[in-house]
Amino acid sequence: MRTINIIGCGKVGRTLARLWTERSLLSVRGILNRSIPSGLRAVEFVGAGRAVEDCARMERADLVMIAAPDEAIEGCCGELCRSGVLGQGAVVFHCSGSLSSALLEPARRCGASVASVHPVKSFADPATAVKSFAGTFCGVEGDPAACEVLGELLRGCGAVTFSIEPEFKTIYHAGSVMVCNYFVALIEAGLRCFEKAGISRETALQVIEPIVRETVDNVFRLGPVGSLTGPIARGEPSVVGRQCEALGRWDGRIEGIYRSLGRLAVEISALAGGADADALAAIKELLDESP
Repeated sequence: MRTINIIGCGKVGRTLARLWTERSLLSVRGILNRSIPSGLRAVEFVGAGRAVEDCARMERADLVMIAAPDEAIEGCCGELCRSGVLGQGAVVFHCSGSLSSALLEPARRCGASVASVHPVKSFADPATAVKSFAGTFCGVEGDPAACEVLGELLRGCGAVTFSIEPEFKTIYHAGSVMVCNYFVALIEAGLRCFEKAGISRETALQVIEPIVRETVDNVFRLGPVGSLTGPIARGEPSVVGRQCEALGRWDGRIEGIYRSLGRLAVEISALAGGADADALAAIKELLDESP
């Protein structure tokens, strides 16, 4: 059985390590966190491994997972390379969604093959993530040998792997942020609009839940072009103009969101072909005006 050392065993690291342990795909050796107590908690969750104080106290392993925050990955890789425990032919990978495997070049110079793995999943609760991991899409890029090993391990947990162009990985991750994190922020912006109109947040959530769920279902069933509705889909410049003016008088930040997303909605509406071209041009001109 292959072995693995883990540097930064937080929510993502704990989830993957426990999955691989439960399925007897890997044997966990050293777990290095910021403190021994944190490492011990990770060992307890994973059900395997040994908490260590630094990389030098690790045994050599076939793989090293760096699941630390983005800002710490480069430093962790440097410490690993200086420790002397990185063997020839080892696989070193990190779990950042926005950084490519190029960050691990020092490990490659030490004889390792390198890669990055990004599971497209919420890891708010590792115990829940372990149970629901099957079917998770995981973006993988890096050296072919490392990607082959990691693909085998991920698919062994029920994941679906896909390749990412490393030079555009930051843009890929920005897309993930927009459809997930920024979706939450967009819901918050909408709720504030409801509250401004005298509707309680509790009621607003009840009002928008059906239409939000239906819209999300439509996007995955019909695609964005087939799912767009509302004044821009219908080509109604007067409605868009009034909304821009009203939002501008109240909250310029939300007006900015409305204008930015509206410009993209104009492009989608044009592709759908249901709105008058002159009306869409007028809407675009309204949205392009300085607030």
